[in-house]
Amino acid sequence: MEILGYLLAILIGVSLGLIGGGGSILTVPILVYVLGVNAELSTSYSLFIVGSTSLVGAIFAWRQGLLDIRTGLVFGIPSILAVYATRQWIMPHIPQVMLHLGDFELTKRLFLLGLFAILMILASWSMLRKPRAKAETKESSGGFNYPMILAEGAVVGVITGLVGAGGGFLIIPALVLFTGLPMKQAVGTSLMIIAAKSLIGFTGDLGKMAIDWQLLLIFTAFSIGGIFIGQQLAKRIPGEKLKPAFGWFVLAMGIYIILKETVFHG
Repeated sequence: MEILGYLLAILIGVSLGLIGGGGSILTVPILVYVLGVNAELSTSYSLFIVGSTSLVGAIFAWRQGLLDIRTGLVFGIPSILAVYATRQWIMPHIPQVMLHLGDFELTKRLFLLGLFAILMILASWSMLRKPRAKAETKESSGGFNYPMILAEGAVVGVITGLVGAGGGFLIIPALVLFTGLPMKQAVGTSLMIIAAKSLIGFTGDLGKMAIDWQLLLIFTAFSIGGIFIGQQLAKRIPGEKLKPAFGWFVLAMGIYIILKETVFHG
């Protein structure tokens, strides 16, 4: 199972390199269900894995001139503050048993994995829906909408802090819509934002959790290897062709988590 987990880590990087997102949504399920990592700890590991892999992708994007640093900072700063605050002050205060309703018990694990499954279903919808017409996108993008970028940055930061996912499927449309960035630049800038907020968010967990550095670094190395493969594949296979297939896979995984943690739990 450990070898399978590491091989699946490559898929995370491949997806980030190929379609600019999506892969990070698989990190927590792989860690929990394949490698047997605790649900809360897996969200912490995910921040490091996703952050490190995205950092490599952001460096590639910068070298290709596909990274808008100003936009990255405007979106990234509130996002970084929100994810760090969530890991530092919100996560430690979520009780192990959050709610009792008759025989139903809402545990911290169920809350985190349930929230993650909902996020996966939303992510799959964003991958499966047909892109809007270019004229409509152009009209919507208008100018550089600072209030909306700052607000979206903070919201994505809280979500990242809770579930450990990069949130690229939320960031990329927001950058296109509120800043008018072309799609390729939005993808590159998104990787920079994901890298910064994920790695800084991870520092909020240091000293609080027993981290298996060997597992974490090996998993991260495989994921980074995957982004190199994804970058090469992107030159030959259009990402738009793979997005629907990946979207169905993520949707199936989201439904699986909900069923596993509720109907078939225990």
